Amino acid sequence: MATINLGSIKFKWQGAYAGGTSYTLDDVVSYNGSSYICIQASTGNLPTNATYWEQMSAKGTDGTNGTNGTDLTTTLTTQGDIVYRDASGLARLGAGTSGQFLKTQGTGANLVWGDAGGKFESALLHIIHEDGDATSGGTATSGSWQTGKLNTIKTNEITSASLSSNVISLPAGNYYLIGEMFLTNIGYGQSRLRDTTNSTTLVVGNNIYTEAYAGGISNCIGRFTLSGTANIEFQYYVATTYSSTGQGFHTPGSGEVNRWKNVQIWKI
Repeated sequence: MATINLGSIKFKWQGAYAGGTSYTLDDVVSYNGSSYICIQASTGNLPTNATYWEQMSAKGTDGTNGTNGTDLTTTLTTQGDIVYRDASGLARLGAGTSGQFLKTQGTGANLVWGDAGGKFESALLHIIHEDGDATSGGTATSGSWQTGKLNTIKTNEITSASLSSNVISLPAGNYYLIGEMFLTNIGYGQSRLRDTTNSTTLVVGNNIYTEAYAGGISNCIGRFTLSGTANIEFQYYVATTYSSTGQGFHTPGSGEVNRWKNVQIWKI
């Protein structure tokens, strides 16, 4: 009865291929990351020689830059980084600021960090017309739209925004306005936000009517868009000219400042 050596009918792992080793049938070696089984005994024949070897498994993708893959340890350099695909391949997006969220810009555009908190970003331009006690707001002049006085920036968080000679300069973007204008003894009146660069009315305020020695506030609230840098005025129209205090009475002896106009412009 024939004797069978069970050890000779199973694969025999021999480790990494060595050129000086004699290999026999069913020996298995590793070579350049892949594994090969010997199909014909030999010495000095590389595992890539199909006469003596047959490949059992192929090497996977390297974790290195180049045609074989991407090394994320070099792409991602800082805690909080994420990796995404841009137009040409894998790319790094550095961590945003605290409270931001990851925002898609649609097909064909890269990911960006966006600001949370609804429509409003933390970008406010707050401008007022404010005078000290016993100082009037100024004459309200009838007949055409007039430039409203603005003399103080309270807050400016919008890059490139400024105020000069009652004119606001704003860069391109989407905005939301909350404006208040006090007028008195003018019959009826109205306020508006006007782009004087393009001669365009951006936001129209509500109409007001005042009786003798009475005043009212025209609220100018709404959203607008600028395609480029523009000069902006907070204007008014009144039916009757009223000198000195048409844009607001002073309050003698109060010791407080008087605010005649209040303009908050949010970049959204």
